[in-house]
Amino acid sequence: MNRQIAGVRGVAALLPVDCAPWAAVEERLRALMEAYGFREIRLPIIERTELYARAVGEVTDIVEKEMYTFLDRNGDSLSLRPEGTAGCVRAGIEGGLFYNQTQRLWYQGAMFRHERPQKGRYRQFHQWGVEAYGMSGAAIEAELIALGARILRELGVKARLLVNSLGTPACRERYRDALVDYLKAHRDRLDEDSVRRLDRNPLRVLDSKNPAMIEILDAAPAIADHWSAESRTHFADLTAQLRTLGVAFEVAPRLVRGLDYYTHTVFEWVADETLAQATVAAGGRYDGLVTELGGAATAAVGFAIGMERLMGLVTRQPQTLGLDVYVMTPAALQGRALVLAEALRDQGVRVEVHLAAASAKSQGKRARDSGARCVVEAVDEEGVVILTAGATQGGTVSWAQAVARISEILGAKAKIDDE
Repeated sequence: MNRQIAGVRGVAALLPVDCAPWAAVEERLRALMEAYGFREIRLPIIERTELYARAVGEVTDIVEKEMYTFLDRNGDSLSLRPEGTAGCVRAGIEGGLFYNQTQRLWYQGAMFRHERPQKGRYRQFHQWGVEAYGMSGAAIEAELIALGARILRELGVKARLLVNSLGTPACRERYRDALVDYLKAHRDRLDEDSVRRLDRNPLRVLDSKNPAMIEILDAAPAIADHWSAESRTHFADLTAQLRTLGVAFEVAPRLVRGLDYYTHTVFEWVADETLAQATVAAGGRYDGLVTELGGAATAAVGFAIGMERLMGLVTRQPQTLGLDVYVMTPAALQGRALVLAEALRDQGVRVEVHLAAASAKSQGKRARDSGARCVVEAVDEEGVVILTAGATQGGTVSWAQAVARISEILGAKAKIDDE
């Protein structure tokens, strides 16, 4: 027997039992995108490596350690996308979406990072991204945050919203200098990761999850002390609008987000449940990114949802569209059963026909497990028995009458369910 080939570590398949709840949540997310006026954009999975080095930052963990990067046959360095914003901006610039326009875009799909797999974190993972361009005020930030809060609320996910501001690029630079001075004075107490980040990306030190670093970081300078008047006004406007919208939040002075492109507002939702990775969704403003990637100056803000983490926390599953009809049939009547199924599908009915060799008892179990609203058993060349709710309620009808009778039963059941 040939040796079984194992899957790649940290890259999991979604089996049919998993796909149904994912599809239901995705359908609800699509509806909410439409409700807020966002349109779908579909992004490539591979991009030039330079895109992420310029957008995300060459000294971030993503670019330095986590990207899947390779040379193609032309010798070009390409990378599997580790996040969606850089590719969305690149596509928007090339597609002429940002010139004197506002855009509300969303995307979803697989992202790739080579990191240690753990609960809620995989090497292939999925994100749902929401981005808005051409709007510079706090109002669009408040609306995006309200959308995120609505998504989590409708799915029954309990999470705390944390908000902060990095201020303008000048504010961030002043804060960076103050933070470096402070951390260098305590260098002997920093862990290995923090020492490495101190010299290259010091704001990332604030993201440390090492409990031994808490006391040091709690005493570190606060970025709010380095805000300009413009930054203070912007953040005050955002928090006032969130209160008006009834969106609960906490100001988190150490929240910085790890990517280089953020300015002004940053935010994230942290799940109440204890997880190795507690952040369910996160984002912020990145007004300089379009310019950095070669476009005209464009205000931009957005957030992304980690779908694996979201699905692990969903308690209020959206209603799924299940199977309408399951057809049981002996092998000799499979042809006739297929004709019946096609006629039902012409009426918009969802049908599965049992086409594997199996006993009537085995087929009956499969029919019950399918959750179909109506079960049809092919009896002979004369007709079929229609079963609903496990009882012979539909009676025996001819093949010619079956479509009309099944449609009648399904219509009656739908009316009862609606009531």
